[in-house]
Amino acid sequence: MSSSQIERLEQLIGAKEGESVEFKLAENHFSFTDLCKYVAALANEGGGVFLLGVTDKRPRKIVGTIAFNQPERTRKGLCNQIPLAINFEEIAHPDCTPGARVLIFHVPPRPLGIPMKYDGKYWMRKEDSLVPMSEDRLREIFSESGHDFSAGVCESAGIDDLDANAIDDFRKRWIERLVRAGDSDQASRVKGLTQSQLLTDVGALEESKVTYAALILFGTSKILTRVLPQCEVVLEYRSSNSAGAAQERHEYRKGFFSFYEDLWRQISLRNDQQELQQGLFVHSIATFSERSVREAVLNAVSHRNYEMGGSIFVRQFHRRLEIDSPGGFPFGINIENVLDRQNPRNRRVAEIFTRCGLVERSGQGMNLMFEESIRQSKPLPSFERSDQYQVGLTLFGNIGSVEFVRFAEKISSEKGQFFGTHDWLVFAQVARDGKVSKSLRPFVPKLVDLGLVERVGGSRLILAKKYYEHAGDAASYTRKRGLDREHNLALLEKHLIDRLDRGCKLEELTQVLPLLPESTVRSLLTTLRKRGKAHTKGATRSGRWFPGPEKQEETC
Repeated sequence: MSSSQIERLEQLIGAKEGESVEFKLAENHFSFTDLCKYVAALANEGGGVFLLGVTDKRPRKIVGTIAFNQPERTRKGLCNQIPLAINFEEIAHPDCTPGARVLIFHVPPRPLGIPMKYDGKYWMRKEDSLVPMSEDRLREIFSESGHDFSAGVCESAGIDDLDANAIDDFRKRWIERLVRAGDSDQASRVKGLTQSQLLTDVGALEESKVTYAALILFGTSKILTRVLPQCEVVLEYRSSNSAGAAQERHEYRKGFFSFYEDLWRQISLRNDQQELQQGLFVHSIATFSERSVREAVLNAVSHRNYEMGGSIFVRQFHRRLEIDSPGGFPFGINIENVLDRQNPRNRRVAEIFTRCGLVERSGQGMNLMFEESIRQSKPLPSFERSDQYQVGLTLFGNIGSVEFVRFAEKISSEKGQFFGTHDWLVFAQVARDGKVSKSLRPFVPKLVDLGLVERVGGSRLILAKKYYEHAGDAASYTRKRGLDREHNLALLEKHLIDRLDRGCKLEELTQVLPLLPESTVRSLLTTLRKRGKAHTKGATRSGRWFPGPEKQEETC
């Protein structure tokens, strides 16, 4: 043990517990669950150190501990539970009992705006115990996400650390966008700007100092490796789900505008075309839509948490593409509202993307991905792998039937109607199982009025009869809709006649028409009774139905 270790340990022992330091005796054992809670609490309070083998009452004594005899394994377990760069050290102090040592875990502070939790709770220390964080404190932490990391200045970087070719690529895109918008005067002005003026105009420079947005978008590999190594996109191609090395791997640790096009080129090399038969014509659809992939990458770069370690990973499989970016959803965003709310984590980066037309307007990219998937009859993008530490987006490439999309586009053209993302989501849910989520129900009446969907049996919905006629599949419509009313009445009457001798209970009659709810079967039986084609004996559910009119008893 070095003298510096002894000195550092003595300084820690002399510190006041509660000020980023926690002591536990734990001579023989300490609960891993309690360790996780204390680590989460320390991280939530700005980081600190957790010492085992030291008494927590003054004057503190070094006793040593034999707990966690494989500390590296314990550290890895901690990092799996609490995704921070937790480290440890062992100090065999002379005062320790034989075979024991002081075990110290070094806990970094939580990322800005992200409280750490364990076992479903956000922990904090209160006197000598651990308690869940108050709602007020949690709100304070979550509100920190208003801080824009990308707008901050990197004091150790200069304009010479930016790639001139990447800046020129951005300038070219900006000019092209202005020309498309018909603003030739502004395009000429942008063309004549020096690099320094250009970067200042878009907020990449603040008083001639380089912002993190400038590094993320234009930085050289050298400067990023030195000051922001987590600013990296890794592309892997995997032929199967099995673990192990990828078949192909590309690492991009340089400004976004330096590799954006090459990233797509690499993906497109393995992006096969699927043939889709429509009548006499065969259409080719790419497994992965270029538009959707580009939007997904833009979202990852704009919204990832650059204060957390780890790279953006793009994993390409035969029929799906996974994009994982560090940091959960920004504050206020979740899987349910991701299409309706926006809270850009790196606003400066997003604004620069908007300048050059890569992002047309805030929040549009996610909607475009969903619409593109539905238009190509692919499964909807999924965020199921997301949690508070990462956003995991999956784009699927397998193609189903596109007939209902073609039909919707035909109706849209004929009636001059615009279909938004929520309309397309209703289409997708109706086509899948006829059940529309609560948040989308307000969009149903419009599609019913346009004759695109029909109501069946109350809340259930199916695609309209026009669609099945358009697709040449009338049998599916009949099966989904159920037989028409008169046919249903005839089936019930025939069943009653076949069982004339004993009659039928209601529960038996509902099995004749299994697709209809019991209330609809009751309504049909009432109609038969009114027509004189059925009657009941017995008033309760145990009563039976018989064919023909109810007979009047003869009087003397």
